[in-house]
Amino acid sequence: MSSSDRRSRSGVDHTLLLPLMAHGVLVQITTGLVRVTTSYRIVELNLDVIWYGVVPATFALFPIFLAVSVGRYIDRNHDAHAAMIGSAMILAAVVGLRFADSPYTIMPYTALFGVGHLFLMAAHQMLCVRAAGERNRDSVFGNFLMMTGIGQGLGPFIVGWVGGSARVPDTAYLFDIGIAVSSVALIVALCLRPARNVGALKIDEAPMSIGKLLRIQGFVTVLIASVVTMSAQDLVVLYLPLLGVERGLGVGEVGAILTIRSIAAVLSRVGYARMISIIGRVRLTFLSMALAGAAFVILALPVPVLALQAAAAVLGVGLGIATALSLTSVVELAPAEVRATALSLRITGNRIGQASIPFLASLLAASLGAAGVLAFTGVALAGSGLAVQIVRTRQLSSS
Repeated sequence: MSSSDRRSRSGVDHTLLLPLMAHGVLVQITTGLVRVTTSYRIVELNLDVIWYGVVPATFALFPIFLAVSVGRYIDRNHDAHAAMIGSAMILAAVVGLRFADSPYTIMPYTALFGVGHLFLMAAHQMLCVRAAGERNRDSVFGNFLMMTGIGQGLGPFIVGWVGGSARVPDTAYLFDIGIAVSSVALIVALCLRPARNVGALKIDEAPMSIGKLLRIQGFVTVLIASVVTMSAQDLVVLYLPLLGVERGLGVGEVGAILTIRSIAAVLSRVGYARMISIIGRVRLTFLSMALAGAAFVILALPVPVLALQAAAAVLGVGLGIATALSLTSVVELAPAEVRATALSLRITGNRIGQASIPFLASLLAASLGAAGVLAFTGVALAGSGLAVQIVRTRQLSSS
């Protein structure tokens, strides 16, 4: 039975979507846990603050060059296979990080984690497209992102629960948990049903060129918004632990702040499809990015923990909506036969931002600390949202 047959009544292929959601949650738990734990491992090893930029850069470096190839691979009906490959890579990377005891051993396994994450993000996005009908795409993506947001919150929650009031948690134990979760994720990935060559690029067809894809009206604007939004998400995960160390916050308090952010992101996606219909994609993009930018500035201020938690909630709502919009807008703009390639270009842009912006942020942190990085990110986020509003409004009015 084809995916279209499975969607005939409900509009959604639940036999594909449900295991995909389970896999997405497990992957996000692993990602959140491992990336926060890696930051604490840097603190544990008493490394210079510059490594807070160098290590995340290795996470993003290789996907910059591999993302388009991965997208072309998935466009030939290999979405489920890509999820299996990525799951195996992430498991291997977490095992390596468990025993890494210097920046020169942390870096290669972080790079492997980044490549595995690339395979998984591109695969998940196309699996969502395959599970949804045209009319249900925003709803399916909203529900999928809501579930993965739960995973994003559980990762830091586990770190906070294990660390408690300690300044630095037991990173070896946390990596052991990551190994267990990523092992289950690999098992679930093996259960994802492969595609049946429906509506995808055939082997003997010439794919649309990257240049032509980039010339699609509005495409580059959406990519820029995505880069800024995803970089902001990374920076808050990377620098809140450092901010906590600078201000004397316990691991549990930092974990609670990150968990609140993730819960707020989950809740923001409950009515995601309806918000688009009421407010519109362009205006909602600006509002969500501006809201998140204001929250970043509050996080940078010397305010009580309760205020940090409130700002984290606002940040979760803003970034949660903006991230979903950047994803569904790319799917909407790209032709069906090159959607995975288009999504891979989005990932390429995100990884360029993840490679360069944390490194530049680490230089800023060396002089201004974590608060300076967060404040700068907030201003950049709000400014980018305003730019998208101006450019897209002019574009739509002239079309």
